[in-house]
Amino acid sequence: MSQIKTTEEFQDLFDIDANLNRLVKNIELLNYINPQNIAAEKKKFYSAKFNYEPEFNYPKMRFNGYKLHRLFFSQRLERIEDEDIRQLYEDIIYEYSGLIECIETIGQGRKFYFNSLKSFGTPTEKDIENAKFILRFDDSEFDEEMLPMYNASEARDYFAEFSKRYDFKYNIKISNNLSAAAMVLNNTQTLVLRKSHKYSLNQLKVLTNHEIGVHMVTTFNALEQPLKIFSNGLPNNVETQEGLAVYSEFMSGCLTIERLKELAFRVIAVDSLNKGYNFADTFHLLHNQHKLNRDKAFAITLRVHRGGGFTKDHLYLKGIRNIYKYAKAGNDLGILLTGKVSQEYIPNMNKLIDLGLAVKPKYFTDAYVVNDNTNPNLDFILKSLK
Repeated sequence: MSQIKTTEEFQDLFDIDANLNRLVKNIELLNYINPQNIAAEKKKFYSAKFNYEPEFNYPKMRFNGYKLHRLFFSQRLERIEDEDIRQLYEDIIYEYSGLIECIETIGQGRKFYFNSLKSFGTPTEKDIENAKFILRFDDSEFDEEMLPMYNASEARDYFAEFSKRYDFKYNIKISNNLSAAAMVLNNTQTLVLRKSHKYSLNQLKVLTNHEIGVHMVTTFNALEQPLKIFSNGLPNNVETQEGLAVYSEFMSGCLTIERLKELAFRVIAVDSLNKGYNFADTFHLLHNQHKLNRDKAFAITLRVHRGGGFTKDHLYLKGIRNIYKYAKAGNDLGILLTGKVSQEYIPNMNKLIDLGLAVKPKYFTDAYVVNDNTNPNLDFILKSLK
């Protein structure tokens, strides 16, 4: 293995990397995008027979956006001699700057939506066709493992037991203000579980493989890296990281058609933002047209309408399609587990490893070792995605 370099030769690079690391600490988007009054607004929405536009409150911004932009763009990138590495850092600065704009405009309707588009894009025609293709499949097989039986503290015990297979320690927190059932906070190595959620056994298997097997694995691999960009994230890392996480659900045998449909509904819901739908419109599309039960329809609608139109959710389906194809072609998944990295930067990461500026992953997602998927339909669907 190549020696880690922290020598004079790359001092400017390490200085810039350390500066960016200090600046980026404030801009964990997930700390700002989750509404603080979900339960109250959900109640009003149901009471109004689904014809009410929820008014969500968000955490206050803890930084001066303008100042932060200025500091990001004042980095002396011309001091990085290697052209590829310099370009990578330039891309990263534009990416982080886009996240600041997202946070600055949370709760400001279309203004936030347009910033979200810049950072996360929106579904293409192909993505929408893939989503509709998945929705044609029947997911009616009943399975006891699908029954919601476990509360948040039982879920915490399940996560703790599962995590014994990995040699790292993280915090588990139970919270009321969460729009997902579970979430990893990368910068504090914390798993957050939603207090009011009832988990089924299958969902616990899904979440442990997804959140711990990939998101925590890449969090801790990133901490082993000499450069902090591996922790703070490369451009477009959401698509790759979520693709890896859903792929680990598939490989561990707990991905279901129902779960794939959920990812497809997210694409449909994000596309509804593009059509100018408000909260109630998107909810009616999912609940009345697609016959999703009201709680599921509300959860997906909330995810995509928070902030004023958050388009990130369409990337899960695109991510699993890309990772499935990448893995089936026999490519190395390890390079994508080195931190919060993205597929399109694989050449850059290999170069950093060759130069001794990055190391191969210490932890590997154990679901990738043996394929435990027994559902031929899932293989067929993933293979067929365009």
